[in-house]
Amino acid sequence: MRGRMGTQGSPVKSYDYLLKFLLVGDSDVGKGEILESLQDGASESPYAYSNGIDYKTTTILLDGRRVKLELWDTSGQGRFCTIFRSYSRGAQGILLVYDITNRWSFDGIDRWIKEIDEHAPGVPRILVGNRLHLAFKRQVPTEQARSYAEKNCMTFFEVSPLCNFNVIESFTELSRIVLMRHGMEKIWRPNRVFSLQDLCCRAIVSCTPVHLIDKLPLPVTIKSHLKSFSMANGMNAVMMHGRSYSLASSGGGSSSKGNSLKRSKSIRPPQSPPQNCSRSNCKIS
Repeated sequence: MRGRMGTQGSPVKSYDYLLKFLLVGDSDVGKGEILESLQDGASESPYAYSNGIDYKTTTILLDGRRVKLELWDTSGQGRFCTIFRSYSRGAQGILLVYDITNRWSFDGIDRWIKEIDEHAPGVPRILVGNRLHLAFKRQVPTEQARSYAEKNCMTFFEVSPLCNFNVIESFTELSRIVLMRHGMEKIWRPNRVFSLQDLCCRAIVSCTPVHLIDKLPLPVTIKSHLKSFSMANGMNAVMMHGRSYSLASSGGGSSSKGNSLKRSKSIRPPQSPPQNCSRSNCKIS
């Protein structure tokens, strides 16, 4: 495990988590292109024997934590299947890669899933359709690949190393799945870095009851997102402030005051003593 030296001479790791991922799929589907698109990290295998295996490291930022990934590209040729079986030991995530312009490579995913189930059962995996920049030559429809991924309980991405599209996102999502599976989310949750959108939603929902979100002068899509955010995070204004609110029905002639927000528990103002009180202690000094 690589690291750097701190100011006091003690080793300080340059990452918070270390994960080992495998890229599997038939030959010439562009697994090497995905690794070459990653600019940072080392490309030399830590092991002397690396015939048929490409190696690359990269570091991503996941919710404020640094996750170092060791990426192993196993060759899709049949003579290297034994190498895959060896390197699959200790793997924590697998990317099943196919070429969207090659129907045969997509049909071969079934064979790789059988290999994974036999030699790396239970390891999280995602389906990756490579070479999206060649969509005009597409032979595998997006919807078919997505339904196939859902059938096999996998997340689906279409990526393009040439355009740098969805490559880091696919690694980030697989890292999130792996860490959540191992219960690591509880560790980084207190230090989670919220996006600007999350902070805005949190500020609005914390002071607005759920049933009043529809009254806000916002687009329908944003109001729907606020409701989802409120339900997902349990941030109801009733729980946040310990108050209960109700909508006052518009009655009588005071239609201008319509549906206004008021507290159900009214606070009475202090009453003055009656004018005809004869007792001396009732007089106001």
